[in-house]
Amino acid sequence: MSRKIMLAMLLLTASLGASAQQTDVNEVRRIISTLAADSMMGRGTFTPGIEKASLFIESEFEKTGLEKLPGAASYRQPFAMKSRSIYPADSLSLVPGAKALHNVVGLIRGSSKPDEYVIFSGHYDHIGILKPVAGDSIANGADDDASGITAVILLARHFKQHPPERTVIFACFTAEEIGGFGSRYFSREVNPDQVVAMFNIEMIGKESKFGRNSAFITGFERSDFGPILQRNLEGSAFQFHPDPYPEQQLFYRSDNAMLAKLGVPAHTISTTQIDKDKLYHSVDDEIESLDMQNIADIISAIAVSSGTIVSGKDTPTRVTKE
Repeated sequence: MSRKIMLAMLLLTASLGASAQQTDVNEVRRIISTLAADSMMGRGTFTPGIEKASLFIESEFEKTGLEKLPGAASYRQPFAMKSRSIYPADSLSLVPGAKALHNVVGLIRGSSKPDEYVIFSGHYDHIGILKPVAGDSIANGADDDASGITAVILLARHFKQHPPERTVIFACFTAEEIGGFGSRYFSREVNPDQVVAMFNIEMIGKESKFGRNSAFITGFERSDFGPILQRNLEGSAFQFHPDPYPEQQLFYRSDNAMLAKLGVPAHTISTTQIDKDKLYHSVDDEIESLDMQNIADIISAIAVSSGTIVSGKDTPTRVTKE
C-alpha cells in the first residue's frame, strides 16, 4: 500500500470521527466472498443459487437482530411473477404459470419517528450462467451487486449499534437484472409519502473515476439528498459527486427508480466506471477484481453521511413525480 493511500485512509478514519465505527474489511471480504462464490452459480433469478444467497442474507439479518416487516413471518417479502407482470404471493394458485419470487427485508424501528422511513437497498440477484470463457461460465456478480448487498448488511449492523430516530428499512431486492421486479413490488407495498429517503447501493467495488474516498450519486440534481450527505462529511477526505455518466441514464437503471417516480428522494450511490468497465456482466466480475478497503471506506462514509437523515434532523427535498 502506498504512503499516499495510507494517509488518505487515516484522514478519512480521523475525520469521520468516533461516532462512526469503521467498517471491518474482513467482514466486507467474508460477505462478498460468500455471495459471489461459485456455489451461488451467479445468483440468477429463479435458480437454486439465488435461493442460497437469500438464505445467507436472512441469516445475517437474523444475527443482527433486525425486525421483520409488520405481519411477516420471515424476512422474505414474497410475490408472484408471470411474463412481466407481478402479483401478490397468494396469486400463485390463481395465475397459471406464475412463479414465486421474494425480496429479503428487515428493519430497525425508529425510536421517536417510527412512521418515517429511510431505506438502504441493493439487489441480490445477478445474471447466472453464461457462455464459457476460458472454462468459466459463472457470472459471479461480485461488484454487481454483492458489493451493494454487503453494504446493506453492514449498515444494518451499524444502525443496530446506533439506534435510529426514524425507522430504517434494509431491502435486498430480487430480479433487478431482468427488469427491477423486486423493487417494483416493494414500491407497491410501502407508502411513498412515509419514505424520507432511499439509499440504493449499486456496484461500489472499485475506485470511481474521481479516485479513492469518492462515490457518485445518480440524480444528484433532483433533490438536496447529495448536498446533505456531503455536508455531513465536511472536513473528511470523502467526496460525493454528481453522476458523471448522464448519457447512461443510471438514475432509471437501478432499484431506486420505482420510488423516485413516486416522488421519493431515492438515489443510487455507486463507483462503477460504467463507460469502460470490461468486467460488467461478465464471468470475470470476481472478488479478485475488487478493492475491499475502498468498499469498507465507502460503507463508513454512507453510515456517517446518512446520520442526520436517519436521526430526523434533515429531510431531503422530494423528487418531481413522473
